[in-house]
Amino acid sequence: MKPSVQSDAVDAADEFRAPSDAPFLIGLIVLGGTYVGIIVLMFLADLAFTDSESILGALREPEIQYSIKLSLISCTISTVLSVWVAVPIGYLMSRFQFGGKNAVDAILDIPIVLPPLVIGISLLILFNYPPFEWISDHVVFEIPAVILAQFMVACAFAVRTMRVTFDQIPARFEDVAMTLGCNRSQAFWKVILPQARHGVLAAATLAWARSLGEFGPILVFAGSTRMRTEVLPTSVYLEMQAGNTKGMLAVALIMVAAAAVVLVTARLFGMKRLNA
Repeated sequence: MKPSVQSDAVDAADEFRAPSDAPFLIGLIVLGGTYVGIIVLMFLADLAFTDSESILGALREPEIQYSIKLSLISCTISTVLSVWVAVPIGYLMSRFQFGGKNAVDAILDIPIVLPPLVIGISLLILFNYPPFEWISDHVVFEIPAVILAQFMVACAFAVRTMRVTFDQIPARFEDVAMTLGCNRSQAFWKVILPQARHGVLAAATLAWARSLGEFGPILVFAGSTRMRTEVLPTSVYLEMQAGNTKGMLAVALIMVAAAAVVLVTARLFGMKRLNA
């Protein structure tokens, strides 16, 4: 009787066995792989269309060298400003309840959902009114306009990243620190911020990459003057306007390489900190 019972149990298990996951996994791989493949093919097409001589030629041009230098400086400054603002805003939005919080949350997302071109137009209009009019000549169509245009868009992404980071850190850590004699400021600096370091790194990386690729608000608010307010995205635009397709692609590939270096470095640094 026992072998028969065991055989019936095996038959029942076979009958109610879950279907294979293979179709599901294949679907995921096909959908995800298609998107990844398109990205790779785009850059391979760029590389196939241009050549090393075009890239080296672009790097030798004084205008492109100036553009690269200004891009690196402006992106770094806008990233520092973005993180400096995003950390306190993200903490406030994560930890405190106050009147109008939903409205503030919606306002913080405006630079994300609006077309970047609208941000540039709005900044241009803003600096035509007091109390900003008196500094308009020193900002609009100057290098500060480049940094401000990058900051206004990049900071919104950094704020969202920092809020998610603080949401993932239990508030009880602060409560325990405050019961042990810390005030909220000390609990933040000694307990919360060290745990948020990977989020800060992610916010900085996202802000830098976003600043590097910003075009619309810079074109409207800072212009695209050679050797003055020209950054890499506007260099692509100017090369396209001049009909220099290979030069345009060369600058675009320089941007891709710069973004890749920053992203890979940030990820490697994050993994080292994670394993430490």
